[in-house]
Amino acid sequence: MLRARAVTQPSPRSTPTGLGSLLDTRRVILCVGCGGVGKTTTTAALGLAAARRGKRVLCLTIDPARRLSQSLGLSEMKTEAQLVRPEVFAEAGVAVTGSMTVMMLDTKSTFDGLVAQLAPTPERRDHILENTLYKYISTSLAGTQEYMAMEKLYEVRSDPRYDLVLLDTPPTQNALDFLDAPERLVGALDSGATRWFLQAFQSSGKFSFNLLAKSTAAILRGIGKITGGGFLEQIAVFISEFNELFGGWRERATVIASALRGPDVAYVLVTTPDPLSVREVIYFADRLREQSMRRDAFVVNRVHPMYGRLPDVAEIDAALEARDLHLGRDGSARLRRAADEETRLGKQDMIHLLALDAALDDEAAGGSLEVRVPAFPFDIYDIQRLAMVADLLAPHPG
Repeated sequence: MLRARAVTQPSPRSTPTGLGSLLDTRRVILCVGCGGVGKTTTTAALGLAAARRGKRVLCLTIDPARRLSQSLGLSEMKTEAQLVRPEVFAEAGVAVTGSMTVMMLDTKSTFDGLVAQLAPTPERRDHILENTLYKYISTSLAGTQEYMAMEKLYEVRSDPRYDLVLLDTPPTQNALDFLDAPERLVGALDSGATRWFLQAFQSSGKFSFNLLAKSTAAILRGIGKITGGGFLEQIAVFISEFNELFGGWRERATVIASALRGPDVAYVLVTTPDPLSVREVIYFADRLREQSMRRDAFVVNRVHPMYGRLPDVAEIDAALEARDLHLGRDGSARLRRAADEETRLGKQDMIHLLALDAALDDEAAGGSLEVRVPAFPFDIYDIQRLAMVADLLAPHPG
């Protein structure tokens, strides 16, 4: 039988070691991209690849798939650091000389910890934490999840227990949401509306419209008729107390934003061949460049192969008969149609990825690495399969 040979078209930025150089030289790696492109699996696979290289790795992730958690020997992901037991790797036949710790990010607990750190007194801390409005803001305000992911990253990057920290960034409709999170959250908390309430809240702790311009007072009175005056009073109290933290908050957000540009941080941009995902990752890469931030590597997941010369149905029949294999009626024809369809999808993927190659094939993208991960006919939910992806992303040097 003439064997069909899968033909791939590697990127000109591909290297035999994949992303191994990033694992060896960086302290922090962020996997970024829009939702549904495989960021969580990529983060876990890179973590496994680094652990196989002897690194002590921490993987921070957002709501990972349950099967992926179970594949690491965990009944569930927790907000506390959990070490993946060495015997889990040993039983799977995967040699790991380092260690792999995983932690699920919890937005509210991270926010609570930040308030506790910045509050001037325990009493003021408790008053804020128990405020109904704070409970909403700490879980639902736009940008909170992205910003708190960065807070946690900033907290653990200097932890001496780990050699490498990987962050699976929150799923967003737009990858830029993560990059802009510090500025957007600070902007929301320092908006004109919040300054109205601060202006209306007297030093005595009493809310008064008399201190406001007539137009502003009219707006707030209209809101008060709908929500009740007590609600406005609660907002004013909360904003007044929270404002005491704001100086430290703004300073910390600036430090975190600066840390994202440090030489020990790498950005791995994750996409699939889907045109919308490709467009998103190109846009995000351009934004990184505009902000003088590196585009260190690109991972393209679920790339279909293309095949060379395919055997015809008669050849497939003969090969199956020689091996005493029986696929039922029209089995050979179905195999051939499946191979044809895979090749069609592979050609389609290559066409879509031309846009990525063209966008990155310039002087500014020099030095960016790229790895293309095939579309597997199975889900990645156990250590052996995760190790397959790890070997594709960063082949083990041994």
